[in-house]
Amino acid sequence: MVDVIVAGGGPVGTMLACELRLHGVDVVVLDKEPEPSPHSRAFRLQPRTMELLDYRGLAERFVDGRKKWPKAHFAGLQPLLELGDLPSPHPYSLLIPQAETEQLLAARADELGAPVRRGHRLTGLDQGGDGVTAEVSGPDGPYTLVARHLVGCDGGRSTVRHLAGFDFPGTEAQVTALLGDVLLADRSQLPTGVPGTLRTERGLLMAVALEAPVVRVLTTEFRPPRGDTACPVTIAELRESVERVTGSVVDISEARWLSRFGDATRLATRYRRGRVLLAGDSAHIHFPIGAQGLNLGLQEAVNLGWKLAATLRRGAPTALLDSYHDERHPVALRVLRETRAQLALMDPDPRTDPLREIVGELLALPEANQHIASLVSGTDVTYGAGQGDHPWIGRPAPSLELKTADGPVRTAELLRTGNGVLLDLAGTVPSERYADLLASRSVTAIRAQAVDVPGVEALLIRPDGHVAWAGTGRDPDLPVVLETWYGLAAR
Repeated sequence: MVDVIVAGGGPVGTMLACELRLHGVDVVVLDKEPEPSPHSRAFRLQPRTMELLDYRGLAERFVDGRKKWPKAHFAGLQPLLELGDLPSPHPYSLLIPQAETEQLLAARADELGAPVRRGHRLTGLDQGGDGVTAEVSGPDGPYTLVARHLVGCDGGRSTVRHLAGFDFPGTEAQVTALLGDVLLADRSQLPTGVPGTLRTERGLLMAVALEAPVVRVLTTEFRPPRGDTACPVTIAELRESVERVTGSVVDISEARWLSRFGDATRLATRYRRGRVLLAGDSAHIHFPIGAQGLNLGLQEAVNLGWKLAATLRRGAPTALLDSYHDERHPVALRVLRETRAQLALMDPDPRTDPLREIVGELLALPEANQHIASLVSGTDVTYGAGQGDHPWIGRPAPSLELKTADGPVRTAELLRTGNGVLLDLAGTVPSERYADLLASRSVTAIRAQAVDVPGVEALLIRPDGHVAWAGTGRDPDLPVVLETWYGLAAR
């Protein structure tokens, strides 16, 4: 028996495997595809995702040689969102193809001892009181794996979600989009306004130069899909869509990748059924805007990883694993609302023009711009569970420059091991009261000095960087918080 089976070796499943291996959890990652996809639907990582990568010492690998963009689009409107004004140590979008994100995470998983088994397809599962039995079809034939938990990270058409009986309510697609990474006989054929986005009364066209000579052409038509949406897209189909939207004929000489998608929007009613859990597109689908699906999934993996590890390795209370759904489901609801709002604003119907104009005026107001920038970037996520009323509780830990006996350190650097951190800023935390906790290696105790943190003598920072508690070293709430998150109380 292994500890965890992760079905799906994309970025979300691989990130989860990395998180589990930090805690010594035995994990097997299965992916039905024999090779990673070289194609990328998403091209950016948002500020909150970069903060999470920083917690694990991976941010520099991702940033190396890539462009940071301190702005973001919202429904293609002007002005742009000002990410550079966010109170984040990473106030930018990192422009990186999804395929490269997957490569970097796969390399990290391999370092930690969790390589992806490629060409291994999950075909069945059965869960009982003690574990989950998975039926797998691999290159050498079928076999059975037994695990204590199984996590579905296998995409919008998730086999895990179907086999385990998760409810997946939502709405059907009312928009048709075609995507092609193509070579054009004549780049001048592209309409005025491209690269960028061109809106006509018949739809939207976006063209972006990728690695020369490839151009990404994306059409969005505000009509329901027609015919068999499972059929492969053809060059002729993409060419006809471009002509319908723009009224111009574009000569596509070659296609490197063609795909279709819509705005079907669905969200699992629960993220956990017994010993089976969902993360990423397995738990939610929506119109792909701003790489929100990829970022949402990576953030879920970090939230789930330490909780699942604590359950398996330290006997943490069941409520801790339940908190994964309780915390992340509302975040997904907000993202689905945001993507639907953007798509509604993108509708070229002239009746939407007044709404676009008003939202554009709001985006010009700094407070409104920052509100939406925080939503899009994921930096506004606050978890309600916790003790005490300090404004930091539930939010990502502030980026503090700390002085310790071993030298200066940033808050993010304290989370490299994947453990929580009990940060004593005033020498008021009596370590003898928490000997059991520290001996369990669930939490690292750090005594440090920080500048400009009034009213806070100590912080308990969760492994995902959110503040579980803030107060004084002898605060009566601290033992309650330790029991809630780690199953260990003070003496």
